[in-house]
Amino acid sequence: MFYMDSKSQFTVDIISKVLDGKITINSATQLLQKSRRTVERYLSRYRKEGIRFVIHGNTGRAPINKIPESLKKEVQNLIQTKYYDFNLQHLSELLSKNEGLSIKRETLRSWAHDIHHVKRSKRRRSRVRKYRERMPSPGLMLQMDGSPHRWFGDEKSCLIAIIDDATSDIHAQFFPSETTEGCMKVMRAYIEKRGIFKTLYVDRAGIFGGAKRSNFSQMQRACDELGIEIIFANSPQGKGRIERSFDTFQDRLVPELRLHNITDMESANRYLQEEFIPKYWVNNVMVQATNSSSAFKSLPPDLDLNSICVQKEYRTIRRDHTFSFDSKMYVIDSPVRYSIENQKVEIRCQFDGTFSAYFGHRRLDITELVEPRKCHEYGKEVQRKIEALELVAELGSVSKAARILGCSRQTLYTYQQIMEEEGPLGLKRINKPLKRSKNAIPESIEDRIIELTLLNPHNTSIQVMKLLKQENITVSVSTIQTIWKREKLNTREMRIKQSQSMNIDV
Repeated sequence: MFYMDSKSQFTVDIISKVLDGKITINSATQLLQKSRRTVERYLSRYRKEGIRFVIHGNTGRAPINKIPESLKKEVQNLIQTKYYDFNLQHLSELLSKNEGLSIKRETLRSWAHDIHHVKRSKRRRSRVRKYRERMPSPGLMLQMDGSPHRWFGDEKSCLIAIIDDATSDIHAQFFPSETTEGCMKVMRAYIEKRGIFKTLYVDRAGIFGGAKRSNFSQMQRACDELGIEIIFANSPQGKGRIERSFDTFQDRLVPELRLHNITDMESANRYLQEEFIPKYWVNNVMVQATNSSSAFKSLPPDLDLNSICVQKEYRTIRRDHTFSFDSKMYVIDSPVRYSIENQKVEIRCQFDGTFSAYFGHRRLDITELVEPRKCHEYGKEVQRKIEALELVAELGSVSKAARILGCSRQTLYTYQQIMEEEGPLGLKRINKPLKRSKNAIPESIEDRIIELTLLNPHNTSIQVMKLLKQENITVSVSTIQTIWKREKLNTREMRIKQSQSMNIDV
């Protein structure tokens, strides 16, 4: 017993009517939309088998090209144990490369669904912005960004990448975090490989000089010296080229690093530079630019990347030709003809921890002071004089020291005499008593003004003047304000704070 669908039932009815002589073979061909040869074959089989002629001979048989069940189980086991974090296309490629199994993506999709294990693609929002074509020539615009992620192991690291908008040519490197050092290293490596590009498209992070910075960042300074224009994106979608590249890295690179048991940054960078980018990215992601002419420029001979791609800071030179940096004191040993006091020295910090000092384009010879001077011991005034005397002793000449310090020889002789007679404290300027003007108010009245002010810190100068009038003391508002300014009581907050510090009930 078997069941027939409506089409098979219709075929049996027509063939039986042909055998009964009710319709002709030509009519049957039109009704069944079959050829005369097919209808004649149906008639022959109907005479031998009856109505079972409508059943195809391969019904119930396995197809010749059907994949064995054992192979299906083997692949499903590999998906669950070894390739559990790969997408279907990537899985198909690796099965062919590593296992020697050539299985199509859609077949893998069906098998993965059977074991309820399918890594689905990320849902993307519908495009609401106008599509922007790629730049016509390489080197016109590069996009740069960093992506923190668990790329390898359990700890997060940051992948900093720079990509050409025209060709998708990329250079990337892993770093502990997104820092100026990492961005400069990636940019420098790309410049050494391709040349100087025209513009750099970045987000508004502080590293690149975003809106929160009040001055140039180190990246802005380096790009300015190289002649590279920085363009800030208003949204992540604006620099979609680099954002989509991170999606590719997270989708393909992460499982490959896990598959190769890579858990350290050095090995990950080596695999990224030697395996992933040359073998996959170059062959599958990079495209040809519409314009063959390149906008990259070779590095001019007068530009040195070692002096540009560094951290630059500036320090003020003191009278004794010393400066402080990184909580240490340094003295300038290079001979100088004139004093460079209060001038700026440029500190170029390499990323390996070393640094050098420059004045203009001249590199300075510096020496670290083993015992940094403590200015707080005698005060800054006395310390400057002690430093001047030490410079005299070091040079062995008062004239040379005076020329460097920009003072007279007599001043240094006076310092030497006081130092011999009274010691360091004798160098402190003795405050002479103030010469009060004949029109100045008595000190007793000044004391009374201060007393009333602290007793009534919320009062204005006019209110204090009225209180004084009640005591038959006449002073002007400007006089009160002058006294307040001298005693650091010129704001209400200062007066309240001073009053509270003296435990005065307000």
